[in-house]
Amino acid sequence: MPNIVNPQITDAVTQTNVKILADGPGLAMGLLFQASAQALANASHNATSAQQNSNTVLQAATTQGVATLYGVDTAAEASGITEILSTNKPAYP
Repeated sequence: MPNIVNPQITDAVTQTNVKILADGPGLAMGLLFQASAQALANASHNATSAQQNSNTVLQAATTQGVATLYGVDTAAEASGITEILSTNKPAYP
């Protein structure tokens, strides 16, 4: 019994193999571009989040500093400055 295959079958298999081989590089590049875009988007999101967090911390530190300055007893400061300025020491020894 001879092993004869219909030529239409061999043509269909050959064309399918050619299509698969031709699509491979394009699909690989598409996946590479998608992965790169996802990584860049994550990096940008992380940078934005870090900047927002640092702005929150800096604003809290500024608020605390201003509250500390306003909380200082000004009368004690004024009497200290008066004492310093009332001495008759020369400015330069």
